[in-house]
Amino acid sequence: MAAAKKNLVIVESPSKAKTIGKFLGSKYKVIASVGHVRDLPKSKLGIDLENDFEPQYIAIRGKGDIIKELKKEAKNAAKVYLATDPDREGEAISWHLAYLLGIDQSKPCRIVFNEITKKAVQNAIKSPRPIDLKLVDAQQARRVLDRLVGYQISPLLWRKVRRGLSAGRVQSAALKIICDRENEIKAFVPKEYWNITAELKKGKKFTAKLTEYKGKKLTVENKEQADEIVKALKAGEYTVKKVEEKERSRRPYAPFTTSSLQQEASTKLGFYTKKTMLIAQQLYEGIEIKGHGTVGLVSYIRTDSVRISDEAKAAAKEYITEKLGAQYYQNNVYSNKKKDVQDAHEAIRPSYIELEPDEIKESLSKDQYNLYKLIWSRFMASQMSPAKFMGVSAAIENNDYIFKATGSKLIFDGFLKVYSPGKDDDSDKLLPHLEKGEKLELAELLSEQNFTQPPARFTEASLVKDLEEKDIGRPSTYAPIIATIIDRKYVTREKKTLTPTELGFIVTQMMEDYFKEIVDTGFTADMEDKLDAVEVKDVEWKDIIRDYYGTLEKELEVADKEIKKVEFEVELTGEMCEKCGKPMAIKHGRFGEFAACTGYPECKNTKPIVKSTDVKCPKCGKDIVARKSKTGRVFYGCSGYPECQQSYWNKPIDRKCPKCGALLVEKKTKTSKYACSNSECDYKEE
Repeated sequence: MAAAKKNLVIVESPSKAKTIGKFLGSKYKVIASVGHVRDLPKSKLGIDLENDFEPQYIAIRGKGDIIKELKKEAKNAAKVYLATDPDREGEAISWHLAYLLGIDQSKPCRIVFNEITKKAVQNAIKSPRPIDLKLVDAQQARRVLDRLVGYQISPLLWRKVRRGLSAGRVQSAALKIICDRENEIKAFVPKEYWNITAELKKGKKFTAKLTEYKGKKLTVENKEQADEIVKALKAGEYTVKKVEEKERSRRPYAPFTTSSLQQEASTKLGFYTKKTMLIAQQLYEGIEIKGHGTVGLVSYIRTDSVRISDEAKAAAKEYITEKLGAQYYQNNVYSNKKKDVQDAHEAIRPSYIELEPDEIKESLSKDQYNLYKLIWSRFMASQMSPAKFMGVSAAIENNDYIFKATGSKLIFDGFLKVYSPGKDDDSDKLLPHLEKGEKLELAELLSEQNFTQPPARFTEASLVKDLEEKDIGRPSTYAPIIATIIDRKYVTREKKTLTPTELGFIVTQMMEDYFKEIVDTGFTADMEDKLDAVEVKDVEWKDIIRDYYGTLEKELEVADKEIKKVEFEVELTGEMCEKCGKPMAIKHGRFGEFAACTGYPECKNTKPIVKSTDVKCPKCGKDIVARKSKTGRVFYGCSGYPECQQSYWNKPIDRKCPKCGALLVEKKTKTSKYACSNSECDYKEE
């Protein structure tokens, strides 16, 4: 008797397949497509400009065996369910899978779930739907538009500036934002100002700041003015003019969206956006948790919405009231900034509230634990009562001058019990008991010179915030955009700040001169709304492409004629070619910098650029040099590799640990600057 056919479920990733497979039982087989299986070709434009911008999709090179396996399994299955991610990209992958596997996309073959839990997956299987072509077309519109921009402007940059460069609909707008900020910083002229503060005594000392003179806001602009004021103050007395006590509340923040998670993980954990998304994906797809099996720990991680399901709200209410007390729960309602935001996804939240971070810590890596704790705590806090403070403000008079002093006391911790936003110091700042009309003793009068500061350079967190506020791109694209502009050497990242390079300025100026719309933030935001309208308002996606391409085509023609080749000074490495004896120069390719012989094309010698740390390997005495791992992460290893495999993730310095003798490495934290490279030694120093 032939065995009964199984139902086939196709997801993107093997880890997701493993998690889901455990929920569905023996009647189902779950396999992974390992991402996209069909896409535009890499070797050419892949869009038929003569045939109304029809995309020319092909099976992705290297995916032949996977596609063969998928076809075989689909042919033998009782029913095929396409369970790719619940967003535009996921819908497009399902659409391409349906095409390759001969599945009727108008029949119920698509299942979606916002979190990878047994209940969510089993409910999804019970209610399959047809493929949503509005979502597919919204993805196609973006893909085709980005391909037209990238594949037609990038070759122009290769010819006119340097090989390996790229332009992009969102990438170029983001780069211009960074360049504009740098121009603001360069043009900034600092202005002098002085702060005058009084340290006053009533039992205990407290500080008051000079703010007014004769009822008007006071700005002290120079030393002469400051000295004159100090002289007048020393002749007078300090009297309490007014004291106000007022209770204030601090509401919790909404649960995380993709963008706010990237910002908070950058600020609190020091994660780059790329790292945040990588670890969040692991938490979403499933991790082996001791005593629980493979568990998807968080809901879907690509979302613009702050909505929470009724089921999740009820679970949070039960947890908070039972564990913390009814006074800590509040039914908070959050609204999305954009009214027409697609509300299909919830905010990012824990899938199982009862899985407290500290209880499952041993099953997670350090980074997974830290990010999960951040998500869990932020969600729990979003369902809790506001924190309450008793605020005190005092106006203190000295002749016609008014000083302000403020203090506060936390009277109910509310959501701060589980989550600290980290922006303000929430510790008590108490003033002594003050009464109107009483005289205060002066302990010290301070006059301090200051200068106004230029706007700060962008960090990844502040750039993400700015892109979101300007409605440029979508949160799921921020991590790859930032990675690209750094990889292309348009921007350098130093101590978390993003600084444009000369190359970044050259490319941005070229884009401004010849492709104004692409770097214009208003145009880019408007285009984003038009692309969203394909999904939300049934706009025909090819209409958007037709409207834009006519302009792009003309701009390309003008740019190709008018832009002159940019000549860069040859940057020599200081080494001579071992093959022909000519100097070696730094060249820029698709995969970064390399050294090449200046005798090219007669001599084609090239080699990687090795940056020495000026530190000797403790094992063999050779130089320790900076290297890159397969994932692009910088590490430090012996130049004698592979014979000597000594390596460090942190940059070593030419000093040994006084405790164990191993090399010290740079490891900057709030409490230390250097640490021992030996994992078994706990030596640190400032």
